[in-house]
Amino acid sequence: MATRDIYESGFDEDVPTNTNNACPDCGGYVRTNTLETLCEECGLVIDEYQIDHGPEWRITERDEESQRRTGAPLTPTRHDRGLSSEIGYKRDAAGRTLSGKKRQQVARMRREQSRGRFQSKAERNLALGLGEVRRIAGALGFAESIRDQACRLFRSAQDEDLLRGRSVESIAAASIYGVCRCNGLLRTLEEVADLARVENQRVVNAYKTLNAELGLPTQPVRPRDFIPRIASELAVPDPVRQKALDLAEASEAMGVTTGLKPSGFAGACLYRACLGETYRLTQVEVAQVAEVSVPTIRAHSNSIQEVYQRHP
Repeated sequence: MATRDIYESGFDEDVPTNTNNACPDCGGYVRTNTLETLCEECGLVIDEYQIDHGPEWRITERDEESQRRTGAPLTPTRHDRGLSSEIGYKRDAAGRTLSGKKRQQVARMRREQSRGRFQSKAERNLALGLGEVRRIAGALGFAESIRDQACRLFRSAQDEDLLRGRSVESIAAASIYGVCRCNGLLRTLEEVADLARVENQRVVNAYKTLNAELGLPTQPVRPRDFIPRIASELAVPDPVRQKALDLAEASEAMGVTTGLKPSGFAGACLYRACLGETYRLTQVEVAQVAEVSVPTIRAHSNSIQEVYQRHP
C-alpha cells in the first residue's frame, strides 16, 4: 500500500519533487521532499538531509537580541576549568524571584554542591592555589593573560609534585613571579612576596625550586631596565634619567653589576647621576622606591665611582 493511501493529508515538510530515478529495491516510484527521498511503493528511504540551516543561538525572554551560542569558555583559573555548576540565590535562570520554599531548597542544593565540590585533597589544594594566584595577580594589576599563565604554571608545579613539603601560598606567589620573569615584567620578588600570605623567604625558596625543576625560560634582568620605572616614581628629569642609563650601561659593560640586585643598582645609578645636578635625591628616597636598604645604595654608589669618573 502506498504512503499517500495511508495518510489523508501529507506531512508539513512535503514539497514533492518528481525524479526520473526508480527505486533500487522494487523499481517503484521515487518521491523527494525537503527532508528525504523515498520510494512511494515500498517506503524505502533512499536519501535524507538532516542539516538544520536555522540559527544555532538561543533566544531568551530577557534578551531577545542575544546571539549567545554557548556558556562561559574554559578557564585555567578554576580547578575544574569552569565546568562546575553554580547555584544562584534569589532568582531563577529567567530572572524571576524564587519563593521562600524554593529558596530553602536551593540553599540545601548549594550546600551539598559545596560539600561535593572537591573529589580529593589534591583538587582542594589546586583550588586554593589558583585562588591565591588570582588574588595576587589582581592586586598587582596584571592582565588576564599573565594571570592565566601563572595558573598554568601552578598546575605544572602540582603535576610535578613540587607542592610536597611546601605551602600552597608560596608556590602560588612563586608562579606569579616566575611568569613575570618569563614575560619581562619588571616586578621584584619582594613586591610579589609582600602580597603572599607566607614569609618572603619561603617564596624565594619556592621560586628557586620552580626555576630549577621546571626550567623556566627566564631572561637575566639588567639594572638599566629598572631605571625608567624608579625614575618615574621619583619624578626624575629626563637629563638625569639619561645620565643614569649611561652609567648603568657602562657598569654592565665593565662587569660591575655581576651578582648584584638589579633594582638596587639602578637606584644607585639614579642617585649618582643626581650628584652635581640641580635635582637632588636622598639615599633614603631612592632606597624606599628600589626596595633595598640605605647601606646598599651607598655601597653601590661607591662601587660605580670609577664608572662615574669615566662617564661624567
